[in-house]
Amino acid sequence: MTFNPDADISGNTTRRRGGRTVAVAGGGVGVLGIVALLVAMFGGPDLTGLVGGAPGADQQQSSSSDVNTLAECKTGEDANTNDSCRMAGAELMLNEYWAAHVDGYVKPTLTMVDGQTATQCGTASNAVGPFYCPPEQGVYLDPTFFQLMQQQFGASAGSLAQLYIVGHEWGHHIQNITGVMQKHPDNGTGPTSNSVRTELQADCYAGAWLKDAATLKDDNGQPFVQTFTEAQLKDAVNAAYVVGDDHIQQQSGFVNPESFTHGTSEQRQFWFANGYQNGLGVCDTFAPGVKL
Repeated sequence: MTFNPDADISGNTTRRRGGRTVAVAGGGVGVLGIVALLVAMFGGPDLTGLVGGAPGADQQQSSSSDVNTLAECKTGEDANTNDSCRMAGAELMLNEYWAAHVDGYVKPTLTMVDGQTATQCGTASNAVGPFYCPPEQGVYLDPTFFQLMQQQFGASAGSLAQLYIVGHEWGHHIQNITGVMQKHPDNGTGPTSNSVRTELQADCYAGAWLKDAATLKDDNGQPFVQTFTEAQLKDAVNAAYVVGDDHIQQQSGFVNPESFTHGTSEQRQFWFANGYQNGLGVCDTFAPGVKL
């Protein structure tokens, strides 16, 4: 349990969109497919074709792209029992937190993908993983991705780990609307690249948000979430670990730092924990002389 059962999340504007279904977790997508999933996670490229061609991937396609809101997500109890509703509750918390920290804050859209759907940044599906699309100012996430993390890679993907993941994507939105992305554009790959610095800052932002999460309240003054347990925090740190560049590359038998785009497991754990322990003031991964 993470959310207070009586918390009101009915004010969420989270949407559901898509067709059925890509790379479900039944037959498995093989090691190559799982590496592709995790490389794509947190804003990576669309690797649906690579994953779809992996052995054992179950695929069904349809052209449906209807959009509807998650009207069934009304309480914290719904968030505790349904991954999509947990994301809908997180949306309210994230908007409340960032509105208090960013002048002129603009809310992003949050879309739960049902199978797959087209976006301005490519196809969104569980094969691509969660990502932020800057031109749409929107976060896309297929909740079955969490099942893939657990079943195919042995990664933890409990309630707080899921909140870390969506909080990371929100961090990219903050970078977009505050000009960080424009000031520090893509300059290639490598351990000190802008890409790595961007991802580590988003990890730090996620940690800072989660530190204050228990202070965020619904319109009735009810805290959205309970105080996190040590086990939940370890779960979130584990999620940061499994999406490190070095950990992902080790699954294919090689580690090439010059190809890093997200940072090592140690770095991702550090920057999440740094934000959680010390707040937003420590999250400038672009500051001169900062040790990544």
